[in-house]
Amino acid sequence: MATHIKSSQIHLKFSQDIKLLLQRLAQQPLTLGDILAETSERGFSLTIALLVLPFLFPMPPGLTGPFGGACLLLSVQMVLGRRSPWLPKKIANYKFPRIFAQTLLQNLRRVTKILEKITRPRLVKIAENPLTWRLNGLCISWLAILLISPVPLTNPIPTVGILLLAVANIESDGFLMCVSYIFTALTTLLFAFIAYAVWMTPSLLPAIFK
Repeated sequence: MATHIKSSQIHLKFSQDIKLLLQRLAQQPLTLGDILAETSERGFSLTIALLVLPFLFPMPPGLTGPFGGACLLLSVQMVLGRRSPWLPKKIANYKFPRIFAQTLLQNLRRVTKILEKITRPRLVKIAENPLTWRLNGLCISWLAILLISPVPLTNPIPTVGILLLAVANIESDGFLMCVSYIFTALTTLLFAFIAYAVWMTPSLLPAIFK
């Protein structure tokens, strides 16, 4: 029993980390800066997960740019090898509204049930390699760019890839990281196909960028 408690204290699951944060957000507004300060290196993945999770569900317009931009900024820092995340004051001082946090909590229950079934520490040597950290940041950066792109009805696709990589980082799941790389490649091919289709059919441009 004591061993189990010690293990859970050392390695908190993604769902536990996020639930604790969102429960605090539901009680009193927290800023992104507060979350980063409290979670240290793990703050990269936790904050990225918080920023992209809303894109899995219908959300108010106008948040794609700010949330996607903040995700891109954090992931670029990962590419550069940073272990302590940084955000500009304007973004760091953003407070998650209480109603928004409550909505995230409700949606989170559905997402975590799936994630907890597919992730656990695997291929740890790969997961904890410094080059893997940079590669994950590169993939998240690319997916964040696709997320920000003005292609309608595609937000959930790169969001899934970003969320999988964020969870894999937290759980030291090298196998899930490899799956995420394949997902990133398939997502890239999908967007390339969409771009090619638009290029071949210029009449679609007004409808897409409307």
